[in-house]
Amino acid sequence: MKLTINWQPDPTKKAPLYQQITDYFLKQITMGNWVVGDQLPNQRHLARQFNINRSTLATATAMLHSYGVISATTGGGTKISSNTWSLLMSQPALNWHNYTSSGQFVPNQPTIQTINQLETTDFTRLSTGELAPSLFPKRLMRQALTTVTAELNSLNYLPPEGLYELRVALADYLKQWQIKANPENILVTSGSLQALQLISVGLLTHGATIFTEKVSYLNSLEVFQSVKSHLVGLPFDNEGVAFWQIPQSNAQQLLYTIPSYQNPTGLVMSLKRRQDLLAFAAKRHLPIIEDSAYQDLWFTKQPPLPLKSLDTHQTVLYLGTASKFLAPGLRLGWIVGPQAIIRRLSDVKMQTDYGASSLAQLTLTKVLQSSAFPTYLDDIREQLKQRCLLALTALQDYLTPYATWRKPTGGFYIWLQLNAEISVNKLFHQAIGSKILFNPGKVYGNQATQMIRLSFAYTEPIIFRKAICQLQQLIKQQLATTD
Repeated sequence: MKLTINWQPDPTKKAPLYQQITDYFLKQITMGNWVVGDQLPNQRHLARQFNINRSTLATATAMLHSYGVISATTGGGTKISSNTWSLLMSQPALNWHNYTSSGQFVPNQPTIQTINQLETTDFTRLSTGELAPSLFPKRLMRQALTTVTAELNSLNYLPPEGLYELRVALADYLKQWQIKANPENILVTSGSLQALQLISVGLLTHGATIFTEKVSYLNSLEVFQSVKSHLVGLPFDNEGVAFWQIPQSNAQQLLYTIPSYQNPTGLVMSLKRRQDLLAFAAKRHLPIIEDSAYQDLWFTKQPPLPLKSLDTHQTVLYLGTASKFLAPGLRLGWIVGPQAIIRRLSDVKMQTDYGASSLAQLTLTKVLQSSAFPTYLDDIREQLKQRCLLALTALQDYLTPYATWRKPTGGFYIWLQLNAEISVNKLFHQAIGSKILFNPGKVYGNQATQMIRLSFAYTEPIIFRKAICQLQQLIKQQLATTD
């Protein structure tokens, strides 16, 4: 039976709209008002009836899918698939809201939550910060895994600092960037994000101030909230961050920056700005977190040397990751720093997860040791360069009257600015209705409301071009309705 719903969420209530929808659906199912096999109205109809954006409805239905109470079939719409929640209702249910609304962890922005949920569906993903599946180095990875499998004797816990052989390989790998590090200076982490988490809980006091560019990847995270830190944006120009605007203070401070192919702007800090920043940091005793995620992904010319290679005062904690140049599913990153810091953070990591995946560490070791690895890096740079050129051509062909952008010299991203008369927020929701997903600039900073972060690394060029054409049509429609 196709259901008729005579209800609407209440925007004046404290509970988010998606949570009200989820709770209402569960109540109808557990009370027996809706039974297995009943068909829901389509999402467009529900969004219109509830007077909400389709992204809000998508968040609610994703939760209901995860609970197993609804399911969608091709051509068959969305149906009630289970009423097992009713087994839990013979006694009043525990009110988990008292727990989910507390704790130390601050929820992500609603826009980020929507993006994270829809990225797992059949959307065209114009902003995804990872390499396309077609760029996955099958031969290199298979060879590494074959070697690991042949040599494998156990998968016991590794030292919290990480596999020693991997740390040796990383130290050798970093030599190309003139970074001098012993294995004892390296901590293997479960990605760069865990590195930031370890730093936040292992090194920072409550109320610490984290400086970064006003537009920054860090603004899209709440990773430092557990220590009640303050995130403060600094102006930046084509040379890099305006570090000299950091005020003198006796309170704990540090600077987070991505000097090479900054996320999301793609900017590269000049060598002069790097040198001046290090001199300032040494004088002020200001720690720096250098995120090198995109450092290896230049197109024609290497970026300047990393801050860490120029650091003579042990000021810099250097973060690296395999997620951008190889595979995010390995979930491996590393921190390079003074031994005292590495010992402290490795103790925190041991208490957190007892170390990163043993199998992943063994595999990455073989990849870094492979004679084919440098050739792979050269190839991935060329592939990204060609994808970038095709993406720029698509933008030139379709969005020239509506936006401006800077040509990247490496990394994954094009930082695009739409004309003032175009609503990025409205376009975001319109695009979702057309199965297109992009990251609005506002998630990286409040002053970036007219910006969009586009990635040419993930979506195949022909699909990227088609999606940009669709965005052009949505922009035209939006402008036509405002005339």
